[in-house]
Amino acid sequence: MPLKVGDHAPEFSLLDQLGNLRSNKQLKSKPLVLFFYPKDDTPGCTAEACGFRDKYDLFNLLGAEVWGVSNDNELSHRKFSEKNKLPFPLLCDVGNSVRKLFGVPKVLGILDGRVTYIIDTKGVIRHVFNDLLNGPGHVTEALRILEEIRRG
Repeated sequence: MPLKVGDHAPEFSLLDQLGNLRSNKQLKSKPLVLFFYPKDDTPGCTAEACGFRDKYDLFNLLGAEVWGVSNDNELSHRKFSEKNKLPFPLLCDVGNSVRKLFGVPKVLGILDGRVTYIIDTKGVIRHVFNDLLNGPGHVTEALRILEEIRRG
């Protein structure tokens, strides 16, 4: 069952593209933008990741961490990150364990979905944006919600 606004995000730990272990329990003082995407180096995923890259300074100003997640491995993530100069970690969810924890749906039963979760400093999901075809919309929505959180 997909997680929704108001739910607590489950604790998870995954390796990133550099082999560093990332855990959401490390982020108690920062909101987290956790975006699940289908596949490295595909047109829609590249547009989405580059959208987060291009607005990364704004996410920093809002005090947020940005993490991307797909089931690609470290090497794939590292190449994708280097090619597109991504300043944030890409987490390797090779067995889709975290995708399943969050209940990220498949599209048409076969394609991994594109869903972004905004998680506040208490670990509560404040917003869920699910749109496979609108990668840039994930960036816009994330910034909008982080602004609302900041204003209180």
